[in-house]
Amino acid sequence: MTEAILEFNRVTRSFSQGGVTINVLRGVSLAIGRGEIVGVIGASGAGKSTLLQAAGLLEAGFGGEIIIDGARCSDMSTTARAQFRRQKLGFVYQFHHLLSDFTAIENVMMPQMIAGIAKNTARQHAKSILTDLGLEERLDHKPAKLSGGEQQRVAVARALANQPVLILADEPTGNLDEATGKKVLAEFMRLARLKNSAALIATHNKELAAAMDRVVVLRDGMIVEEASGAGIHLL
Repeated sequence: MTEAILEFNRVTRSFSQGGVTINVLRGVSLAIGRGEIVGVIGASGAGKSTLLQAAGLLEAGFGGEIIIDGARCSDMSTTARAQFRRQKLGFVYQFHHLLSDFTAIENVMMPQMIAGIAKNTARQHAKSILTDLGLEERLDHKPAKLSGGEQQRVAVARALANQPVLILADEPTGNLDEATGKKVLAEFMRLARLKNSAALIATHNKELAAAMDRVVVLRDGMIVEEASGAGIHLL
């Protein structure tokens, strides 16, 4: 494997509910290399979303060790985690969460400007990514004027805007029809590889998972199977 961008070393996550301890992640170990696209599949409640939350540094309370781009993130403060997310991570969700009052290009400019990039530079970069995704004619359209697939492609562009080392996607095509979902995911993976970003993608779609470089199967908070996308025994 190439240089590891994401490393989980025996990562755990537990909650207490009604005096009962619920173990959501139970010692997950995983490494993802630069430019590698890895899928995670499993039944509802298997821990997929919690695994992405761990990788996204969205909350504290995880046991074990999380290393992203060489930085040990497990013990970072809330402020340090937020700064690291802005600099290093990109997110794509099932629902695009675009800002409805802003155009496609403005939505992609926004994270860049928050990171301190000049407006003109942010606009040119946003235009370039959206054009790569086939949206050159839709730059000035607000989300309500875009199809579901177009909206999700804008969300992909936004996730790539700050050139993250790691992209996290939670059911990124789950709200799209099958044909559109395949197209959006193919474009997403092509651009992620082109930019040499690692990606971790949670999905229920077995066909989409099979197109990825590698797939892990999560069950009861543990990885129970791991293989190339084409070779995974999809449970």
